[in-house]
This record gives sequence, structure tokens and C-alpha cells, in this order.
Amino acid sequence: MDNARKPLRIGILGAAGIAPRAIIFPANATNHQIAAVGARDKSRAAEFAKQYQIEKAYGSYQEVIDDPDIDVIYNALHNGAHAPWNIKALAAGKHVLSEKPSVSNAAEAKEVLAAVNKSGKVFMEGFHYYYHPVFQRLLAIIKSGEIGEVIKVESALLTPMPDKSDLRLQIELAGGSLMDVGCYALHSQRMISQLIADGEPSIVKTESNAPDGAIDTKLYMQLKYPNGVAGLAKGDMESPAFDGPITVTGSKGTVHLPNFVVAGWDPRVIVDINGSKRVEHLPSLSTYTYQLMAFADAIDLDKPLKTDAKDALAQATLIDAAYLASNLPLRPSFKI
Repeated sequence: MDNARKPLRIGILGAAGIAPRAIIFPANATNHQIAAVGARDKSRAAEFAKQYQIEKAYGSYQEVIDDPDIDVIYNALHNGAHAPWNIKALAAGKHVLSEKPSVSNAAEAKEVLAAVNKSGKVFMEGFHYYYHPVFQRLLAIIKSGEIGEVIKVESALLTPMPDKSDLRLQIELAGGSLMDVGCYALHSQRMISQLIADGEPSIVKTESNAPDGAIDTKLYMQLKYPNGVAGLAKGDMESPAFDGPITVTGSKGTVHLPNFVVAGWDPRVIVDINGSKRVEHLPSLSTYTYQLMAFADAIDLDKPLKTDAKDALAQATLIDAAYLASNLPLRPSFKI
């Protein structure tokens, strides 16, 4: 019997800047095939296809979804277009790897979950950091009890301010710092809360900066785990530099990741037990490569995925709660 796994044939929605790092290079590294790209401007898709040696270029997203040779849709569109196009791809019988956040709000997340259940296809929300050995090592150290009982968890993703015209700063496209960067800080807190408290954290209070009353350029969330552990998750687009640290403090010591979000750039795990410090160096492959490997395992081997549609609903519910606590509007659904 031939157990050789067939390469996934992937179609990209949007000739997006994130696509090379998030899917094209990881596909090349893992022997999967980028078979098509679609953009609203066909010449842009053709140029992108030529640059990255992609077989087919389409002048619409629907044509990529309708291509019978495509197994997987990678959705790299703006936040607002994630849910509607994820639902269309699932309805067409495609597996979906969606950029995060995969929806604009919890109501949309329920629709996507229903579409996934109906389609029987694999759906993944792209919280790539989770699949890297660096974050998995953090979870293992917490679980081992080496740092003692967890007391607090601090996570952040801070980036410099994008240009004023950036899609991530537009409310109608479901923009904002929480949607773009804070969602990582929040998601990592959820993963740790599930591990140590067997449940989801809740929002205690928030501190935000939203000059126009809608788009948050900074949103900090104080969290409480079901077992009482305190969390602080920071999303910030006002930072002078990119920074993505996480620190878990326990009764005996701490474990710190200098960059949990893009662990391939700095794959260190720093453990400090009562002043005795050690640094573990883990593999430096990209987080996106590990993500694609986990996605392929879910499709080919039926392995469970942590960041599935059910997880995306819990994530979106907490994001909505953070916006409500900040007296900011929920991100609107986008009509395509």
C-alpha cells in the first residue's frame, strides 16, 4: 500500500504582502503546491503569479474557489472579507486556512462554524505561533510544575503605527489594534488558561486608545482565568518597534519567550527558577511552516487542530467582550 502523501494544491485569495511569508515559502519548504492566486485586478494576480512561479492567475476570488484542481483556500484578504469568503470556500468543498482573525465578530464565527460542520472540511484560523516548538515548550514547562503554581501571565504584540490609509485602520474592514495584533496576545492567554484552569479567561477591564471613537490603536486587556490567575494581554500599534514577548510567572520562577509570535526570529525559551537562569534554544523554522504542517496533518491524517472553527468562535467572543468593555463598537460584518 502506498502511504505517500499527496502535496496540497493551494489557491490564494488576494495577492497580499503577507502571502509569501505565510504560505508560499512554507509550501515550498514542505513540498506543497501554490496552484493559483486570485485578485480583483487580474494583471496584479498575473504579476504576483509570475514573481512566485504560481501556475494560474485569476481576476476574481470566486474563480480560485471554483477551480476543481484546488484542494485548499488560503484567505489573505482584509479582516472584513475573511468570514464571507471562508464560507464561500467551504460551501465549494475546499479546506480553508484563513488569516487571523478569521471573522469580524462572534456572530460571523457562528456562521463559519455552521459552514464547517456542514462541509466536513478542515478549517484553520491562522494563529501560527501556537504550532511552533517554542510555544509548545512554554506549555510543557508550565505543565511540568517547574515554575510552580502560575500566578500571572503577561503577553503582548506591539508594532509601529501603520500608514493612515492602511486597511488595518479602517473600521468598515474590521480593523483595529486588537484585531491585528492584540488578538495574538489574547489567544496565547486563552491557550494557557485552558491548560491551567480548564476554561476560558474573562475580561476584567480594558485600557484603550481610539482617537476616532472606533478604531483602537492600543487596547490592553486585564484578564481573569477561571482559577483566579491574572492575565494582561496588550495589543499596541503605537510602539517604536516590533515586540512580541510573553512571560509566565509562577510561585517558583518564570518562563519567558522574547518573541512568541514570530518565534523563528528568536527561538529562545528563558527559564528563571529562584535566580538560577537557563536558556533553551529551539529550532528556528518559521511559525508558518509548522502551521502548514499541522494543517496538512489535519487534512491527510485526521489529526485534531487547536485553532479550528470552534476555537475561532471562543476567540471572537472574547474579542467582542473586550470591545464592549472598552465602549467601542464591535467590528461590523462586511458584505461582499
